[in-house]
Amino acid sequence: MEIKVIRPGMLTTVQDLGRHGISSTGVTEGGAMDKFALGLANLLVGNAPNAPALEITLTGPELEFSSDTLIAITGAEIEGIEHAQPVKINAGCRLDLPVVRKGCRAYLAVAGGFTIEPILNGAGTDLRAQLGGFKGRALRADDVLSATAVKRETHGRWKLSPTLFPAYSASPEVRVLPGTEMDEFGETFWKTEFEISTQSDRMGYRLKGHQLKRDSSRELISSAAIPGTVQVPPEGNPIVLMADAQTLGGYPRIAHVAQVDMPLLAQLRAGDHVSFRKIELEEAQALAIQRVRDFNRLEVGLREKLR
Repeated sequence: MEIKVIRPGMLTTVQDLGRHGISSTGVTEGGAMDKFALGLANLLVGNAPNAPALEITLTGPELEFSSDTLIAITGAEIEGIEHAQPVKINAGCRLDLPVVRKGCRAYLAVAGGFTIEPILNGAGTDLRAQLGGFKGRALRADDVLSATAVKRETHGRWKLSPTLFPAYSASPEVRVLPGTEMDEFGETFWKTEFEISTQSDRMGYRLKGHQLKRDSSRELISSAAIPGTVQVPPEGNPIVLMADAQTLGGYPRIAHVAQVDMPLLAQLRAGDHVSFRKIELEEAQALAIQRVRDFNRLEVGLREKLR
């Protein structure tokens, strides 16, 4: 099956759940900003959670399908199409996804999955390195994607419970673990509602609010950095590292986002707000285990809804 790009949208890329186990080589983890949403979109059309799908940012593409298929869109809500539901697409149909109505990033999965050759353990697009995905770049008009044609239908009418989704909001409270240098800062970080700066992208979110002051001048040695690390550069405005974060960092680390709350950050756009609440490692681990259990139960339940 071929899917032709009539209009690409603001930033539409092929993503998966990321490249794992190779950060020592300097290659970023990458993958979807909202990995929960990408995995869910795939489950809704009968794919494995890690199958390549499209990540759509703020404005969506217009796509033309050569064959009948089933798609699902999750994450941000897009006007004119059902959210988090399998949708039948007929051969020759043009799917127009103009405006992201709520949230920032939507994910489009197609039954059978997009046909993408893995590079370095992943199929996602690394825009800075220009590798993976579709030619290592964002989609453009007249690009043609290939997908494995699989005939699937939904069984009956059903809808997912809202309790299954992360608590998406334009001003979420995000749970974080204490960072290595947390004690070198005062209480301002915990009392401030930060604004997402326009200088934010897939590599990191720059936050605006009360500037954080460090009470130590000791030099730090660069050390490992991963998505979710919250760094504080000298000017005092925190940076939350996101999916395409570098693998090393030398700024003080005030906190680290619990992985279960990374989807909340992924759906924020410039001008939205975020505040932080400290939790301990045991709670973060329990939250992560519960998310995996819920996701696994959802996968089993969805198998019964598709045929």
